[in-house]
Amino acid sequence: MACTTILVGKNASYDGSTIIARNEDSQQGEFTSKKFVVVKPEDQPRHYRSVISHVEIDLPDDPLQYTAVPDAVNKQGIWGEAGVNEANVAMSATETLTTNERVIGADPFVELTPARGKEGEDGYEPEIPGGIGEEDLLTIVLPYIRSAREGVERLGALLEEYGTYEMNGIAFSDVNEIWWLETVGGHHWIAKRVPDDAYVTMPNQLGIDEFDIDDALGDQEEHMCSADLREFIDDNHLDLAVEPVSPLNPRDMFGSHSDRDHVYNTPRAWYMQRFLNPYDEVWDGPDAAHRPDSDDIPWARQPERKITIEDVKYVLSSHYQGTPYDPYGTLGDESTRGSLRPIGINRQSQLAVMQIRPYRPESCRSIQWIAYGSNAFNTLVPFYANVDVTPAYFADTTDHVDSGNFYWANRIIAALADAHFAATSSLIDRYREKTGGLGHRMLAAADEQVVRLDTNPVDLDDLADEEEAVDDVRDADAIIAAVRNPEVRGILAAANQTLSDQVKTETDALLSDVLYTASMNMRNDFHLSDN
Repeated sequence: MACTTILVGKNASYDGSTIIARNEDSQQGEFTSKKFVVVKPEDQPRHYRSVISHVEIDLPDDPLQYTAVPDAVNKQGIWGEAGVNEANVAMSATETLTTNERVIGADPFVELTPARGKEGEDGYEPEIPGGIGEEDLLTIVLPYIRSAREGVERLGALLEEYGTYEMNGIAFSDVNEIWWLETVGGHHWIAKRVPDDAYVTMPNQLGIDEFDIDDALGDQEEHMCSADLREFIDDNHLDLAVEPVSPLNPRDMFGSHSDRDHVYNTPRAWYMQRFLNPYDEVWDGPDAAHRPDSDDIPWARQPERKITIEDVKYVLSSHYQGTPYDPYGTLGDESTRGSLRPIGINRQSQLAVMQIRPYRPESCRSIQWIAYGSNAFNTLVPFYANVDVTPAYFADTTDHVDSGNFYWANRIIAALADAHFAATSSLIDRYREKTGGLGHRMLAAADEQVVRLDTNPVDLDDLADEEEAVDDVRDADAIIAAVRNPEVRGILAAANQTLSDQVKTETDALLSDVLYTASMNMRNDFHLSDN
């Protein structure tokens, strides 16, 4: 599953929020319709069975409510992908990663082995289930964690017990921290805390480029890993450093540097960092410090200015604008345009941006921004996560093409606009700007309603000790109690619905405009008047 991730630390974001965001892209030649839902505790399975690997897991009996963006049709399982739970902890799962033959040989993936023969007959061999993967992870982790760190701990334990059949990167965030976990082979994993003043770019490659294994196996202040990682590295000769160095470079040990990476993966990190740090270094020409095919583009970097939600949307929608590689551009030539894999690609399923805001009450703190379809032609819509129901326009997607829901409306707009990019781009820009303004306005209005109800709000500005503030904010039981206020949930659900109705009106209008523009440019037009 091909995806692109960006993580923004709280001191790098425009408002002090932690932000984790990821495009979920369908596999080549496929489109996967998505829906945005709330999973209530009574609907959460207590015994889980994976469709793909047939692994079976008994789950705890005390799940939290959470949001998710599952497949509209569960032919291949749930694929919950992204959400926020009642403890105001967010999870994005997963970014598919690359690895190398040495890692796979040392710790093979745990793949489903089908049964052989028929039960009761000679020679029958029962099936052996595989491990866990992207299909499963949100469902078996997010409802049971009360901090980002707990997310790493729970998923790490599950990986060690059940294994995995694929390489993945998973993000966890709460109001204070973001953690990034990468699987390494079938049972091993590493995790690193995202620096508060930095952002991280992840384009389908194993990304962490500095790792303090002493911290991971000791105090675990900024790093965590599977318990036998040091022996795993040493016994299998995975450290490629010419001389002993600290910190280690997991990207060299566990990742890949293939020719395919240089057209499929590294260009995406190059473009995101080129946009967010345009003046820190030379990005183009023979003197460029990093090029689209560079293997040493940093995992984390401090931005030149604070990063906004609109910046996140832009980089996760980009197709190399302003470079010779833009398939819609006029720079370069046919040998460069479209030669690199875009970030905003045609087979995008959904984009989820989870923003956890430290300056709002716990009950309205978490926002899940949603976009469906190809990001080059869609808009990003904010919704409160602390609700009991999501708007039907975003939740009732099926596999039937229907412009009456947000997913298929965006698919149709993109298919029409792609062939008429220059003629429709201004329409899409205006639509994106207007709906974005509606979203920010809705948040401000609903926040104000909730604040008026909140008799004991946490005011970080009034607390002298920032660490005391963080401890207060992360009292999980108090958070859950505040979040379960039914009056607040009603206000937030109503605000979500109002915005959904407004977005539908604007999306219907854009579809009409794009259809008209495309129709007027059909090749069977004839310019002799019928009058």
